[in-house]
Amino acid sequence: MTAPPAPRAAAERTPVLVDHAELHAALTDLFAAHGIPAARARLAADALCHGDLTGLDSHGVFNLGRLYLPLLAAGRCDPRAEPETVTDLGACAVVDARRALGLWAAAEAMDDAVARAARHGIGLVSVRGATHFGCAGFHAARAAHAGMIGVVASNCGGQRIARPPGGALAMLGTNPLSVAAPALDGHPFLLDMSTTVAPTGKVRVAARRGEPVPAGWLEDAAGEPVTDPAAFDRGEAFLRWLGGSARTGVHKGFGLGIAVELLAAVVSGAAVGPAPAALEGDGRPHGSDDDIGFFLLAIAPQVLRPDADVAATTRSLFGALTDCPPVRDGEPVRYPGWWEAELAAERRRDGIPLPPHLYEELTSLGLLGGRR
Repeated sequence: MTAPPAPRAAAERTPVLVDHAELHAALTDLFAAHGIPAARARLAADALCHGDLTGLDSHGVFNLGRLYLPLLAAGRCDPRAEPETVTDLGACAVVDARRALGLWAAAEAMDDAVARAARHGIGLVSVRGATHFGCAGFHAARAAHAGMIGVVASNCGGQRIARPPGGALAMLGTNPLSVAAPALDGHPFLLDMSTTVAPTGKVRVAARRGEPVPAGWLEDAAGEPVTDPAAFDRGEAFLRWLGGSARTGVHKGFGLGIAVELLAAVVSGAAVGPAPAALEGDGRPHGSDDDIGFFLLAIAPQVLRPDADVAATTRSLFGALTDCPPVRDGEPVRYPGWWEAELAAERRRDGIPLPPHLYEELTSLGLLGGRR
């Protein structure tokens, strides 16, 4: 018996399940075909798949054709770049990424920070000349997997997207920040956030799906809420900072955005958003995300306090949190990173759901062979 066809609108919205291993292998081959060495191509595929595995689809393969392939095609990213350490003080270093693909360059820099922390208790690698690194959490989690605390921040180079509270010109990027640490088994703590209410990718994903965004993500020039995500790329809406308004604490998100500029760009020598050139804008996003700066910090508590059982302390901390009685039955208390770990396990097993338009985009690139 043949089932009746689904209505066209429903079929256009039905996700296509894609096998994670197939997607990862296809991405690895694609990056390698662009000249990226094999091991680094696999690492870049790891970083890109992380977004789709953990539900951060705005930072997964959605960005392949929109961001990374144009970077490579335009020569703004050098596939064969070899990052250069320009300052090495033992526990900390400054690295020029020389336009390497940020997906793997940030991961290698965090691994370098972890190695330094294993020797000194703390390791800092400050990177300039970089390109977009995908999910900040992918790189911070590498420290957690090594039993350490990882802190990652990135500015957006010379790209200005968000306006200061009360300001008429876009001057800063979304400036992501992530902290990761070992926690309960199989569920590391992983905070991964933009310092604006939402990153631009989430707005564009909603626009592509034709769905409104929640009130509070965007505002118009007068500060009134906007829920049409397409208004952002039309220059009619602007991202709001975490905290929302002056009454509800907008200084917190704005201040964090500035802190990321200091940590990621001023320390490394990368391009900064609030430069004099920012004053030449017309209020809409402007500038380019070249010469991005990264801040990658690894802290090894067990090296700093060799007589302490740090692992037991962190298990107790997160165990106490998850033992907190819930307000509603069936809605247990969990911490950032918990549900992402659950979702990643599910999607590794059952497949990654991609919107039909994105699936068609990937097949047009020769990346995927068939639906599951």
